[in-house]
Amino acid sequence: MRVFPWGFWLLCVASAPARGDSGSKARSCAEVRQLYGAKGFSLSGVPQAEISGEHLRICPQGYTCCTSEMEENFANKSRSEFEAMMKEAGRSVQATLTAQHRSFDKMSLEKNFWTVWESLGYFQDLLNKSEKALYDAFPSMYGELYTQNMKVFKDLYNELRRYYRSSNINLEEALNEFWTRLLERLFKLMNPQYHITDEYLDCMVKHAEQHKPFGEVPRDLKVKATRAFIAARSYAQGFLVGSDVVKKVSQVSLSHECTRAVMKLMYCPHCRGMSSVRPCNNYCLNVVKGCLANQADLNTEWKYLMDSLIVVADRIDGPYNVDTVIGTIHMRIAEAISNLQENKDSITAKVFQGCGNPKISTKGSISEDKKRRGKVTLEAKSSAQALEMLVLDAKGNLTALKTYWITLPSSLCSKKVMASSASDDKCWNGMTKGSYLPEVMGDGLANQINNPEVEVDITKPDMTIRQQIMQLKIMTNRLGNANIGNDVDFQDTSDDMSGSGSGDSCPDDVCGKRLSKSPSTRQPETHAIPKQSGHGVNGASSRSLPSASLLLLLLVAVIAPQHLWR
Repeated sequence: MRVFPWGFWLLCVASAPARGDSGSKARSCAEVRQLYGAKGFSLSGVPQAEISGEHLRICPQGYTCCTSEMEENFANKSRSEFEAMMKEAGRSVQATLTAQHRSFDKMSLEKNFWTVWESLGYFQDLLNKSEKALYDAFPSMYGELYTQNMKVFKDLYNELRRYYRSSNINLEEALNEFWTRLLERLFKLMNPQYHITDEYLDCMVKHAEQHKPFGEVPRDLKVKATRAFIAARSYAQGFLVGSDVVKKVSQVSLSHECTRAVMKLMYCPHCRGMSSVRPCNNYCLNVVKGCLANQADLNTEWKYLMDSLIVVADRIDGPYNVDTVIGTIHMRIAEAISNLQENKDSITAKVFQGCGNPKISTKGSISEDKKRRGKVTLEAKSSAQALEMLVLDAKGNLTALKTYWITLPSSLCSKKVMASSASDDKCWNGMTKGSYLPEVMGDGLANQINNPEVEVDITKPDMTIRQQIMQLKIMTNRLGNANIGNDVDFQDTSDDMSGSGSGDSCPDDVCGKRLSKSPSTRQPETHAIPKQSGHGVNGASSRSLPSASLLLLLLVAVIAPQHLWR
């Protein structure tokens, strides 16, 4: 019976100094009122001076300037502000990736082909200049050989653009079709005195590989153009995928536990009358690392994507020589036509030998076009320096973005939350003004099991973020194929990103393997999605989470003696 009185008086003695710090007069809440009003809330019911804080559910329950309603409003505000910080940081990365994509690829939406000339990105500009050079030079060089076959050339450039825009086109087949159609048209024009049927042309085409009427140009152009186009379109697509991943991840909402932790970090010092005290840096890091645990798991695949883009950028500016290959397509076509003209007699003789002599035309002989058939004097304006600068700029930006996801917490704490320096021992530590003692957690979901500031369930990864990790893997695999000149089944970005959930829609032949020669070949370091939410990610985490039956047994063991004592 003596325990209650002594405990009562000890409680009174312990609590007396807290109220007597400033004498009999409680501290003013003027600073909190000003902040609360500035955030757009009504000042009705806001205390003029400190009140007892037993009603608080997030902030420490000492004397406070915040009511329950204020605490709830501040919590909602902290959530919206933190999510806005995430989106703002993401927009900066998106802007960088989108700018790189636009400079290499993007085309203005103007309808008139010639009016958009200055609005094209590097690759589109390169392709269009080649086409324009062909249209300008070929009429005077080849006369009817060109004017009667304009559609053949136009169709070629259209097919090249469609392939680059990720349409379902086989580039090698498109190039083979072009040379076949061109040979058929030119052979008839160069032999107007004969009646050449479609069956005869089929026979001629079958012998074309043996006779090589265009010399080595078709084979050489097919090899070089295919490698250049594969690398170019994978490179451009990589920037779009990276930007889209950042956008989707930046829109992931905060959990309830994270909202409470951010509120305690950002607004509880104001409620305690410590508006001028900044959060401790390590305290802020633990809060943000806990809140962005899933986002940090993007780091491994994100770095692989950035590295793969850098490797392909070097290919584009180096071995695949995009500037020369794409910018001189018109010159290679002209070279092929010249080969055919110069070797017309011997090629015709070989065709006649293999397919027989065609019948003489009853319409009379039309003299062959008399335009010059000499060597081509076309020139190509090199834009190699522009490509070199483009690649150099891209590599610098990609290198800077490699560590984005794991440096995001420190960036937010220093630039947005305005945390104190690491050595400050008079900062807000979540309870009062002082030093912050707990160690800083590592990056990623698995490292948050003992986070002292945010309760994180490491057995339940965020499905949206896991899906984006899969998208990064798919794109890195494509870039790996492009790096070694292998074509891949390409889909538009909108198709890739339209799924939801854990990424089950990913094709097995894309997601289930990595090419051994690809730079993306490695064991991913992301955490697997568990089949049952009750199991941990690894052995250590599983051991640290007691089962429900064990907890129930312990609870009974604690309560039973109390009933027996009574």
